[in-house]
Amino acid sequence: MKFLAITLIVHRPDPVTGVQKSTQDRFREVLDNALLAEELGFDGFGVGERHERPFISSSPPVVLSHIAALTRRIRLFTAVTTLSLLDPVRAYEDYATLDHLSGGRLELIIGKGNGAAQRALFHVTPEDQWERNAESYEVFRRIWRQDKVTAATRFRPGLKDAEVWPRPYQQPVRVWHGSATSKESVDLAARYGDPLFSANVTHPIEPYAELIRHYRERWEHYGHDPAGIAVGAGTAGLYVARTSQEALEAYRPVFEGTLAFQKQAGLPVVFETLEDFVERSSALVGSPQQVIDKAHRYHEQFGHTVLHLHTDASGLTGTQHRDSLELFQSAVAPVLRKDIPDPPFDWAPVLPASPVREEPARV
Repeated sequence: MKFLAITLIVHRPDPVTGVQKSTQDRFREVLDNALLAEELGFDGFGVGERHERPFISSSPPVVLSHIAALTRRIRLFTAVTTLSLLDPVRAYEDYATLDHLSGGRLELIIGKGNGAAQRALFHVTPEDQWERNAESYEVFRRIWRQDKVTAATRFRPGLKDAEVWPRPYQQPVRVWHGSATSKESVDLAARYGDPLFSANVTHPIEPYAELIRHYRERWEHYGHDPAGIAVGAGTAGLYVARTSQEALEAYRPVFEGTLAFQKQAGLPVVFETLEDFVERSSALVGSPQQVIDKAHRYHEQFGHTVLHLHTDASGLTGTQHRDSLELFQSAVAPVLRKDIPDPPFDWAPVLPASPVREEPARV
């Protein structure tokens, strides 16, 4: 099993202290967390894309390029690239450039994105968002694979023998499809034989498991080998301590502060108590053995081989946050790596067997 640390770069007051960092300090925290993730042995670091409050993650290519310059090993993910909102030509230019600068460490998770405010900002409607997402992805993948592209499009000017530069480093970049609540993203992933990443953060396990089962069915419907399926899954929170009592005591203020924010903002509340949240959500809060057992229960339903963990402290102190990540990597990750297989592809740049390519630029 592989492990990603991700951030959506939420920018709001700390749920426990009520203090809000400056924008610059929040970005600095993201960079520090990326360095920590590489230091602790995480396999990937992901940055979300949102274009509305309370997020400041509107430009993941810029953030990931900075992280690429600071790191050497860790793979760089988007979580997710909102292709329904973006011009696929411009998105390709940004990400192909980032892929070269990082030496082929880029992986994309794409999706239509959520939120009425960002849809309004880009003049995208609930009625056309899925068609935009599918069209943008078709154009994006063709640009990545073809030197010249001709495409009749609805949502951007058509292309005729278009050349888009720079030409790619990875051939092609691996694209995962983010799945939250709808079958459209699941079907798009299955149609192209691409891996799926389940959000798995808001609700209990059942709706996510149903979508993953649908993905597997559609994968075979489109004629792909079931051995090639790769599924990733998110988590709703993380705090690992030596005992369950310590974990619950430390995490309770975080949960209660977040719950108060949800109610104040008028957001739907799924889990009213910490105990229910720990029991029925995907949050990994408890002793190492409890976290291992819960990861296995989810794996039985999902068959996933990649797991993402939120890299933000989100109300924990800096010491609590680091101690939890260190304990996860020392006591939980080795067991799950042994028990659960890796995805059915190399965790490395996607490069042709020949000819030999020049060394990537160092940044």
